[in-house]
Amino acid sequence: MLARGRAEGLSVFEGTPQETHRSFWAMLLSYPLFFALARLAGGEDGITLPWLREALSFTTTWLGFALASEAMARVAGYGKAWPRFMAAWNWTNLIQYAALVAATAIGQLLPGAPAQILSLVAVGYALWLEWFVTRTALGTPGAMAVLFVLLDLALGLFIHGLIGG
Repeated sequence: MLARGRAEGLSVFEGTPQETHRSFWAMLLSYPLFFALARLAGGEDGITLPWLREALSFTTTWLGFALASEAMARVAGYGKAWPRFMAAWNWTNLIQYAALVAATAIGQLLPGAPAQILSLVAVGYALWLEWFVTRTALGTPGAMAVLFVLLDLALGLFIHGLIGG
């Protein structure tokens, strides 16, 4: 339901620490989609070093956002809602990666402009979903949710650039 913009989808998340810890399985399930996305988008075909670099970048970014968002939520007064947010954020990442892989795979079959439009729509959906889950799960105003999304993007770009992926 969250993937369709329905806040009642949050009701499946209890917000317990145990649930939050279990939700990190979504990271493991998302990695093959991330790896496929990199291959479809024209990433390196290497098996060793590029794969290890991507895995390190992916894992560091995911866990780094968890730590940074917990601190940001606590400072902003949303700390009690963070466990529920993190569980929802983890699982909806799986949906985001699936949408991006599907759009990229379909885009491979389309000519230039339609493929680019499809990619923009998929990226827009992924950003919107992250914003919606953040706003809904933390109970933040929309502008504060934008800051969490920007934190995720900035952290991802920084770590990806640092590791050289």
